Amino acid sequence: MDSSFKEQSVKIDDRTVAYLERPASKTAAKTVVFVHGWMDNAASFHALFPLIEQHALDWRVIAIDLPGHGHSSHKSEHHFYNFHDYVDDLHRILVKLHAVDVCLVGHSLGALIASCYSAAFPEKVSCLVQIEAHIPLSESPQLSPERLRKGIESRERWRNKTTKSIPSKQDAIAMRERATKLPTEAVLPIVERDLRQLGDKWVWRHDSKLKCESVYRMSEPQALAIMEAVTVPHLIILGQRGYAYLQRPECLQPLRSAQIEMVEGDHHCHLESPEQVFELILGRVNKN
Repeated sequence: MDSSFKEQSVKIDDRTVAYLERPASKTAAKTVVFVHGWMDNAASFHALFPLIEQHALDWRVIAIDLPGHGHSSHKSEHHFYNFHDYVDDLHRILVKLHAVDVCLVGHSLGALIASCYSAAFPEKVSCLVQIEAHIPLSESPQLSPERLRKGIESRERWRNKTTKSIPSKQDAIAMRERATKLPTEAVLPIVERDLRQLGDKWVWRHDSKLKCESVYRMSEPQALAIMEAVTVPHLIILGQRGYAYLQRPECLQPLRSAQIEMVEGDHHCHLESPEQVFELILGRVNKN
């Protein structure tokens, strides 16, 4: 991890939100806030950090560990991770950190959180960059009873589940390599931030409740209304080998006001083509 990024934390009620920060040299500088994807953490953007430093950019840069991820606190055992609560969490974090002239850069889940926040609070966001995600997940309202049932059943399975340890750090790395299709050097910082040792065993830091299924999902009209409300300058970056549905014409058609760019890579294309992704982000942030 680049040494110019310092480990920080902020209290949100009884919880701690961890983040990495590169402070700016002047108070009026732009604030670029990185929001990672599901089951990742602030280190998901590690390949971009040296590029920010090399360009001597006068940005205040913040990379958040979302609640339940990385070094941030878990929610209590009675509270789960509903999507809209992440938007509330992001709002409270930005207020606590006195972030001004904010450009949100989100990957996957983080990109969806960032788009919803930009739609609800356009006066607080100067630009939006989404990596490998765009329109919030949606489904037919007719599926609501089934989703509710599956979500509650998944919570019940979690309540009856025991925590499993990992035999070695190398096993943890191999698990992330299989899940992300990334090489060791790309996943290592993410794994190291999400791993702690207990005796001769290793355990994940992230909250196992993150794997519980959602009990609610927006309808398509609701999701499209969110994107129509995004009025800030908007960049979408997709990996050429990323999620295919994100590239379908019917999915891209409602995003006419966004700049859409393709780069080499899979779902974590910002780790596979960091220079190209960085240049796109740099161009978008510096236009504002």
